[in-house]
Amino acid sequence: MVLSRFWLVIFISSILFVVVSLFSGNSYTIDHVLNGKKDDPILLSEHYLEQMPVFIKDSLKKAPDQTMVINRDTLNADTTYVYKNKVVKVFSGVQKSDGLLPTCKSTLLDLILPLMAYLAFFCGLMELLIISGASEKLAKVLSPVFVKVFPSIPKNHPSISYMTLNFAANFLGLDSAATPFGLKAMESLQTINPEKDKASDAQIMFMCLHASGLTLIATSIIGYRAAAGASNPADVMLPCIITSFIGTIAAFLIVGVKQKINFKSASLVLGLMVLIAAIVGLLMYVNHLDLIGKNYFTSNLSALILVAIIAFTLILSFVKEKKFTEAGTTVYEAFVTGANNGVKTGVTIFPYVLGMLVAISLFRNSGLFEIVSNWVAFAFSNMGVNKQITDALPVALLRPFSSAGSRGFLIDSMNTFGADSMTGRLSSIFQCSAESTFYVIAVYFGSVNIKNTRYALGTMLLVDVICVITAIFVASWFF
Repeated sequence: MVLSRFWLVIFISSILFVVVSLFSGNSYTIDHVLNGKKDDPILLSEHYLEQMPVFIKDSLKKAPDQTMVINRDTLNADTTYVYKNKVVKVFSGVQKSDGLLPTCKSTLLDLILPLMAYLAFFCGLMELLIISGASEKLAKVLSPVFVKVFPSIPKNHPSISYMTLNFAANFLGLDSAATPFGLKAMESLQTINPEKDKASDAQIMFMCLHASGLTLIATSIIGYRAAAGASNPADVMLPCIITSFIGTIAAFLIVGVKQKINFKSASLVLGLMVLIAAIVGLLMYVNHLDLIGKNYFTSNLSALILVAIIAFTLILSFVKEKKFTEAGTTVYEAFVTGANNGVKTGVTIFPYVLGMLVAISLFRNSGLFEIVSNWVAFAFSNMGVNKQITDALPVALLRPFSSAGSRGFLIDSMNTFGADSMTGRLSSIFQCSAESTFYVIAVYFGSVNIKNTRYALGTMLLVDVICVITAIFVASWFF
């Protein structure tokens, strides 16, 4: 219900703002909202050539392509004059994201189809793990901890192994693997959900822990920073880990209090201590490496572990081939069956993702997001917050809505202010330490047709705020 109302508010307010802007003269056209593409120039006005200043008129006549660009610098948008068919079109600024119709197309071609491919492959592997008995053994090993965090889940339930693989993939920055494992976990949790259209306590806990974005190896962030010329691309790794870890603990405590979980459980404390020890141990190892060593380690660890998981699954399936025979199938046929289920899941979640991304596209292109962002930055600056921090806030504000959009702001902030600036580093931490909340909710709850998400959205947004505040303090402390 909350998600539905929020979606309607974004959609309707964006449409109203676009219409008001058009009829008040603040916008010359709204075509870009429907048909424009990201980074296309925005049309501000049209004039007859005789109405233009003399120097512009002369420049356009002399230019081979009858185009003139002024104000070319890194801080202000170019103003471009294009003379065609007796009319001079004036463009300034670029579109922040695809329009409504291109978003529909790109959602299918650039997002859902690749996602379905990932789902097909990893769901095929999951089917092998299930039949070979590996997922059952993993669930037995981790049950003492998971039954404390998820008291409504029966001991040794298969969802435990799926959630473990999802957390591990997120932990290592393996987004392509995390989503299939997470969707499999949601499907498994749905089998023990007494109210099928309403999120269970276990599903909410899983979603909030997943969305808190605990990441150990921020591979993509390090890559962006290296491309932007950072002197030490991996220097944000520790701040990212600290921020995302605090966000994860906050999510666990908030949901745990709501669900009356026993925080004094010995197995729960032990599991938390093991996690902390693993993080500290890895950080100590990475810290003693030189710059090249850090880059090599962080770029290869995640990929190596993913390859190891694939190899382990296939080798175990070969060793346990008798179990596949007993189940009336072969290893390859079982993989195909799992892959087919992954494709079906991708088809199921497409409408949910499409609806959310189209609303976000309207919200951004209407100009409403920019106004909200500017007001938030203005409020922070009046509270005495450093301008370098307020310049990074667009990344934090857009992150819950769109990973691609916030990534664009991240790259822009590093290009504008420098990868080694406070703004560039803080933007990197914002991007790393949170999830695309609305996308995640649409995908995960949509995959099991849950309509009532209860307090999941509110909790996830609260955790996003905690991560933003934590990131600011951590970045100020480190840099």
